[in-house]
Amino acid sequence: MLNYLIQESAQEAAGAVEPVVEEKTLSIMELLMNGGLGGQIIIGVLFILLFVAVYIYFERLFAIKGASKMDGNFMNQIRDNVASGNIQAAKTLCASQNSPVSRLTEKGISRIGSPLEDINTAIENAGKLEVYKLEKNVSILATIAGAAPMIGFLGTVIGMVLAFHELATSSGQAEMGTLAEGIYTAMTTTVAGLIVGIIAYMGYNHLVVKTDKVVHQMEATAVDFLDILNEPV
Repeated sequence: MLNYLIQESAQEAAGAVEPVVEEKTLSIMELLMNGGLGGQIIIGVLFILLFVAVYIYFERLFAIKGASKMDGNFMNQIRDNVASGNIQAAKTLCASQNSPVSRLTEKGISRIGSPLEDINTAIENAGKLEVYKLEKNVSILATIAGAAPMIGFLGTVIGMVLAFHELATSSGQAEMGTLAEGIYTAMTTTVAGLIVGIIAYMGYNHLVVKTDKVVHQMEATAVDFLDILNEPV
């Protein structure tokens, strides 16, 4: 009985001195702000690139959506006006639409009387200009998609170099906690770079798909207009 009481007392004493393990939490802002001056500069650059990418994406998206709007009866009205010889009314209709399709059609109407090959060439040249307008600044998204991960990786490499430099200068006596904290803080720039790159890449591809739809619409309209000119009087 005495031995049992002694063992129980020893166990209670051991439990009383058992250290309490505290769970260490780290917020995203702490992770971003504790990366040193170099890491903060790179994170700032990535935030600027993210802002530019989001701005260009929505600005181009609204512009492309506006360019894709077209009256379904537009070409029928053009056909009626051209067939009746009312060229001025056809031009007025094109001017009222204010879209790439209407501008291509207006270019073709202004060349009526010229050989079909010249009309086709004029429409193609006008189409190239319209495509250039639609793709304005979209290439910047592709640049950000490729540059952001590399900038983030640059920040990680700089952080790793500084962490191992601290280890080397301390003759291997640096605390592992401090060293590990510097390493995972440096990795945040890669994470941020990848996030920005993915957003820019997805936005770029979405805009390319939207632009292609408008280009196909312009090509179909150009074919329809040339067919109108080829219809027998």
